[in-house]
Amino acid sequence: MKPKKGKPASARALRCAIYTRKSTEEGLEQEFNSLDAQREAGEAYIKSQQHEGWVCLPTKYDDGGFTGANMDRPAIRRLLADIEAGKVDCVVVYKVDRLSRSLLDFARIMATFEGHKVSFVSVTQAFNTATSMGRLILNVLLSFAQFEREMISERTRDKIAAARRKGKWSGGMPILGYNVAETKLVVNEGEAKLVRQIFDLYLEHQSLLAVVGELRARGCRTKRWTTKKGHARGGRAFDKGSLYQLLTNIAYVGKVRYKDEAHAGEHKAIVDAGVFDRVQTLLQRNGRTGGTAVRNKHGALLRGLLHCRACNCGMSHSYSSKGSRRYRYYVCQRAQKNGWQSCPSPSVPAGEIERVVIDAFEIYQP
Repeated sequence: MKPKKGKPASARALRCAIYTRKSTEEGLEQEFNSLDAQREAGEAYIKSQQHEGWVCLPTKYDDGGFTGANMDRPAIRRLLADIEAGKVDCVVVYKVDRLSRSLLDFARIMATFEGHKVSFVSVTQAFNTATSMGRLILNVLLSFAQFEREMISERTRDKIAAARRKGKWSGGMPILGYNVAETKLVVNEGEAKLVRQIFDLYLEHQSLLAVVGELRARGCRTKRWTTKKGHARGGRAFDKGSLYQLLTNIAYVGKVRYKDEAHAGEHKAIVDAGVFDRVQTLLQRNGRTGGTAVRNKHGALLRGLLHCRACNCGMSHSYSSKGSRRYRYYVCQRAQKNGWQSCPSPSVPAGEIERVVIDAFEIYQP
């Protein structure tokens, strides 16, 4: 009696992982969405290769709402980790650009595949990565995918530029004094009153830190809003940086900015143009620093290295003048933003602390 023929003893199952991706979250809440469609196509392809020993792994590698322009995707990281652990023999995608739209990232992914002898299959684009011609076709397809992504980015930038030049609000973080209704800025009267008070306070005190102290004493906070996903944003206490951004925002005089251009906006102004111009003049006079090179023209040895132990934040180099003499200091950044009273040791003499460090190096020099 002849023995029954079967598969050779050396044959083994080819474990196939299906990777799916969709750039936006739109439609993912549906019962059958784009990720499901991609996975169904992958499963059908694997089933057609069942005679070759292909087996579909049950683990799902789905990235819904993630761009293919980078590798910051949870499912692709899990997939690569499983490949390195030897759990995957083949990766199946619906199209090449589902895996990546960056030629550099794709090259790194393929290097990982080749290093672990993992094959790669696109359901709608037939090629074999085991051959040089297959790799060439793959790189050509990916180059077109990257070109398409760059064209989309350019069109988006052009659309934003055109909207700004027409005075339209083109998205971003809402600002104090306005609400967003149907993609337009609408005046919030209560917040608008606070904005006008802030401008008046700066004209009165002519100091950012003095105004910050006044606003904190009154319990005033930055704009608070809720995102479409239900996350709360903003609502923080004012500091020197957030106050400066508010005082220099031309949206308050009914304008929108695009790069160095200013255009009349569709929204109403809530600050008088004369008040706004006077504030800008004072800010330029009081806040003129001359840039990074000028701020460090005295050669501060410890610039960017010192930390305030009490506040656990960095200390920046500064100086003051009295007559013909100039005094250098390292100042706690928290004290700079929130006022001197916010730090127990807001500044230290620059010359003395630099001398201590230099002496320490001389003592321990071998």
